[in-house]
Amino acid sequence: ARYRPDWASLDARPLPAWFDRAKVGVFVHWGVFSVPAWGSEWFWWHWQGQHDAAYESFCLAVLVTGFAVRLGALSVVPLQSHPSPFFPLRYVVLTTKHHEGFTNWGSPVSWNWNSVDTGPHRDLVGELGEALRESNLHYGLYHSLMEWFNPVYLDDKQSGFATQNFVLKKTMPELYDLVLKYKPDLIWSDGDWEAPDSYWNSTSFLAWLYNDSPVKDTVVVNDRWGQGCSCRHGGFYNCADKYRPGTLPDHKWEMCSSLDKLSWGYRSNMSLAEVMDEMSMIEELVQTVSLGGNYLLNVGPTKEGVIVPIFQERLLALGRWLDTNGEAIYESQPWRVQMENTTDTVWYTSKGPVVYAIFLLWPRDSVLHLSSPIPSPGTQVTLLGFAGTLEWQILPGKGMLITLPYMLPSPLPPQSGWTVKLEGVK
Repeated sequence: ARYRPDWASLDARPLPAWFDRAKVGVFVHWGVFSVPAWGSEWFWWHWQGQHDAAYESFCLAVLVTGFAVRLGALSVVPLQSHPSPFFPLRYVVLTTKHHEGFTNWGSPVSWNWNSVDTGPHRDLVGELGEALRESNLHYGLYHSLMEWFNPVYLDDKQSGFATQNFVLKKTMPELYDLVLKYKPDLIWSDGDWEAPDSYWNSTSFLAWLYNDSPVKDTVVVNDRWGQGCSCRHGGFYNCADKYRPGTLPDHKWEMCSSLDKLSWGYRSNMSLAEVMDEMSMIEELVQTVSLGGNYLLNVGPTKEGVIVPIFQERLLALGRWLDTNGEAIYESQPWRVQMENTTDTVWYTSKGPVVYAIFLLWPRDSVLHLSSPIPSPGTQVTLLGFAGTLEWQILPGKGMLITLPYMLPSPLPPQSGWTVKLEGVK
């Protein structure tokens, strides 16, 4: 089947299965904004676009000059140095170009404003891709359709987007180059909101991507392809940053969240209170997967490409949790009930006839009450990470009570999230 360059045809394409199975990915926001490392990844816009006094004062104080020249090289050591039990992700999405236009590869239409012509003089997109594929991880490429200060884009914008010079000379050549050169598993489009998809030539590009590109059978895309596309058109839905649907959507979706609650790029003025804690991170993951979504967790490296210790600690904590509870996450499906109707601290996933109940708080009396599963005489209950079966009893009309193993007091902060595996329930 060939797909036509219209949304009715493109939206009918089945989503390649690997994406739904993966469940967990890591977003990497890294670029020239990592050099000043202050405020957010929108540094240049706040400084030169809005003339924000705080950003202007910062620049005067530290005399930030030559952003691109001072770039380091993206380090892949944090991705390679940990054994698989602490390797929670299944795919990685890298910013190949953010809204300021600097490309992390040698884009032929971004002369002297890319990581090969200046700065590290390295193909960062290619190097990270090689490292990820050696680890059998899927590789996604974030790409901004627009550029804040590109004069060709500003001319198109001035015309009310009646002209398409920027799209024809910059946006589309870059997208085709990324696909042909790096063969990504995922394209994470952004920077679309100022113009309709007809300006961006989105449907023509996606028809080529699905019909004739070297990744036509495996690539997935998101929904940011022009005004009004989010949550309506494309592959999986992002809808908005940190989107939470509340109820089970009828379309595959992804929640993108960030360890730094106030920024996607690294910033030196970040405080510990502004970093997502372990409990919040696990809660977001569990709730997202229970509602059929993927969880894309962002980390912003420093300008040298280093993932700072607090971010490493969070990623390792997520890996340890998934090492025990990943059976309930990877390749799972939403169950008939997503959340216990008596509490928002118990969430469900499933794999075929097996049901997983993930409880975010340990019951004070070590007895877990589940009202949704309907047990049978042959029902077996286990706790992931612990040997043996658990005792349980049926409560007429009220579900089941599960007696959990005794947990020794721990001097460490309380873990969030445990999983009971239910076999033989409805």
